[in-house]
Order: sequence, then structure tokens, then C-alpha cells
Amino acid sequence: MARVAIVGDGPAGLSAALLLAKNDVETVVFAQDGTAMHHAHLFNYLGIEEIGGSEFQATARRQVTAQGAELRDAEVTTIDPADGDGFVVRTADGELHADYVILAGSKQARELAAALGVERDGRVPVDTENRTEVDRLYAVGRVVRPERSQAIISAGAGAVAALDILSREAGKDVHDWDTPPKE
Repeated sequence: MARVAIVGDGPAGLSAALLLAKNDVETVVFAQDGTAMHHAHLFNYLGIEEIGGSEFQATARRQVTAQGAELRDAEVTTIDPADGDGFVVRTADGELHADYVILAGSKQARELAAALGVERDGRVPVDTENRTEVDRLYAVGRVVRPERSQAIISAGAGAVAALDILSREAGKDVHDWDTPPKE
């Protein structure tokens, strides 16, 4: 199965991580918990009447790790295309080979995107599946929409990228639909 590296742990990155991990994809989130969510209070997140951003963030991080994703408290310094397919994601502590990368942050993700040649005027252009022009490199959240940041839109973008990765790996369209347990 594929390995996905996600840079950033706001709603976009954690949403992608949740869907990937619960579908048995090895998922590593480079997450320093510095998201703008800590400065937010949500009144407009479907299904949640009201929640503080820090509480939302803590809940989301627990949910993602419970599904098997790994959160690494490390800053990604570089991402380079690997020989063959995928990427080499480097931190001060080492490197990780990933088949896919999802950039899901703001300043750090934009800098990494610029180094990969996909950042344009402060944003990363993507298609409807959140794919960049570099194969297997996705961008979601504030790195794509810096002037129109919104938590539920970012989470949806993360889910779109994750479903595209799951579909590519399966070689067919994948639906992520859970059914209630039988009583």
C-alpha cells in the first residue's frame, strides 16, 4: 500500500489523514500543531453547533491517530522528487520516502511548493481533485485559497485529495461511505 506524507495539521491535512488512515494507507502527518485553528471559534462547521478551534484541533488529532495515522512533531525542510516515483521528505531528524505528498498548510507549505516550482503569486494552483502540476503532489487548504480560508472548505479539500489518492491506488473510483453498525 502507498505511503502519504502530509505537511500541515489543520482541517485540510487532518481530514486527508483521517480518510487515508481509515482506509489502511500508511499516513504520516508532519504536524507542529501551529495551525490557525487555535485562533478560531467555529459556529459554521456542519454538524457541530459551536466549538473552540483548539478543542476542535485536539479532537481531530485524536481522531486521526486513533485511525492509525502518525503525527510527527517535525518541520519539513525540503521535498524532492525521488528516483522513480514519489518524493523524499526531509526534516532535521531524517527523511521519509512517500508515494504521495499533500501540502496542507500556509507559509511552510507555500515555501515547499515554491521550491518544487508549483507556487504562483502566493498560491498553489490545483485541479478539481486538488492535484498540482507535479504528479502525486496535492495542495489543500490555505496554500490554495489564502484569501478565502474557511475550516469546512479546507476539510473538504483534504477529503477530495484523499479520495483521489485512494482511487488512484485502487485503479477505480472509490467511495468513502460508512454504514451504521447493525443492532
